[in-house]
Amino acid sequence: MTADVTALAARLDEAARTATAIPQLSDEQPLTLDEAYEVQHTGIALRAGRGDTVVGVKLGFTSKAKAAQMGVSDVIVGQLTASMRAEDGGTVDVGTMVHPRIEPEVAFRLGADIDPQDPVVDPLAAVTDVAPALEIIDSRYRDFRFSLHDVVADDTSAAGFVIGPWRRLGDVRSEIDLANAAVVLEVDGEVAGTGSTAAILGDPLRAIEAVARMARQHSLGVPAGSIILAGAATAAVPLTAGSVVEASVAGLGRVVVTAGKAGHDG
Repeated sequence: MTADVTALAARLDEAARTATAIPQLSDEQPLTLDEAYEVQHTGIALRAGRGDTVVGVKLGFTSKAKAAQMGVSDVIVGQLTASMRAEDGGTVDVGTMVHPRIEPEVAFRLGADIDPQDPVVDPLAAVTDVAPALEIIDSRYRDFRFSLHDVVADDTSAAGFVIGPWRRLGDVRSEIDLANAAVVLEVDGEVAGTGSTAAILGDPLRAIEAVARMARQHSLGVPAGSIILAGAATAAVPLTAGSVVEASVAGLGRVVVTAGKAGHDG
């Protein structure tokens, strides 16, 4: 039976807008991976219809351990919208989320379009800037449980992101080994996780080629100015109202956000 992409996208969209957990889609009907991406795209179109805009993409399952846990051998890709962004040093409203979690990442910014249909051009040449980042993830499924196809349909659990100070990629690469920089995640001044950028595909710069490949496979645009979240450097931790979360990447910088709770307006 072919999935009703429009209905499934609307169900996930409503769950996100009302911060209400729903049953896993795969519990009710099987989805192919292509159908799951169609659901994701349709959900993003619903947001765009309300005035939101796509500002970038994010990768998931960039950790070998997480990929093995999910039984997959490739990354997945989701889309970032303007409404998801919180300012460095600002506040993110966890009252609009089901069960938010936060993780430290590395972000890249494009100075030129990535043409996923051009196999000759090096997509890394389009990257101009890099920054420490935090991503807030929030599966809309009950119990934070999902299959591969469920999470793809749910825009890879994308809920929010915070970007620290941008630095020129060329300068950073001349100063540090971006493939093995220490990462620390702190919550209210206490260390909540430590890791390395090596956890991100072995080198976060590999995320750029992965994005170009996934954009080609799943019809994504990656224009100049796009933000790319390369993947998590540590496990995600719960994000609760009142908490102050800071991530630092050695030699790159720090980024911080406070969890507030204004709640939904319905």
